[in-house]
Amino acid sequence: MNVLKNIFKDKANNVFGMIHVRPLPGTPLYDGNGVKRIVYAACKEAETYLKCGVDGLIVENMHDVPYVPARHITPETVATMTAICSAVRRTVSDCVPCGVQILAAANSEAIAVAQASGFQFVRAEGFVFGHVADEGYTDACAGRLLRYRESIGAREVCVFADVKKKHSSHAITQDVSLAETAKAAEFFMADGIVITGTATGQPAEPDHVTDMKRTVSIPVLVGSGVTADNVYRYEGADGFIVGSHFKKNGMWQNELDETAILKFMEHVKSM
Repeated sequence: MNVLKNIFKDKANNVFGMIHVRPLPGTPLYDGNGVKRIVYAACKEAETYLKCGVDGLIVENMHDVPYVPARHITPETVATMTAICSAVRRTVSDCVPCGVQILAAANSEAIAVAQASGFQFVRAEGFVFGHVADEGYTDACAGRLLRYRESIGAREVCVFADVKKKHSSHAITQDVSLAETAKAAEFFMADGIVITGTATGQPAEPDHVTDMKRTVSIPVLVGSGVTADNVYRYEGADGFIVGSHFKKNGMWQNELDETAILKFMEHVKSM
């Protein structure tokens, strides 16, 4: 798919900075101060990331704790995420790869937001094989999701699928290896796979990158726990999705830390 070339630009070690948007209307932590402030903060983070040289961006409603399953996602969440992503797209050049994730596992909604906002990809939970997440059971969605993508003419929106994702129990698929899960995601037409540690900010196993690059022919991204100190251990990955490490004190809830971003990008450039 030509879109993949536009996202990864024929190189490895692409860095995608996470924009953890402020709590959205209708969620417990929303401060009631209006959507404009949320949009403004997201756009300022986008500007900071690009100034520091990251390759792309991902917008996520991380502050909307506690998360609800996709069937309980409400219209104001989709509407606000569309407003945010559209503003971020206007803030950055069209050639900057941008993606969106809507928690929890609201993958069809993310496809719709990406299509409306001019984003190139979504990060999808529960693409293949069901699992138990902290917000409840997440069923596999590949068949429904790609049919929905086709139905709205969004074939150019890529799907990067988490495999054996963080914050989840995989006991019901313990007899299915990570490699087999990745193969299933590729067979079910994922455009890329994302490997993670056990939780946000927790590192993935470096050997998993090597194994996945041997197992699948689609891009492999590391989706948690990558830092300036350990990034060299994941050399060969197609992309790094970095959130916590780019925040002050390494906490995803905090403001961006330009020094940390610049240091990380220097390490990546030297790889």
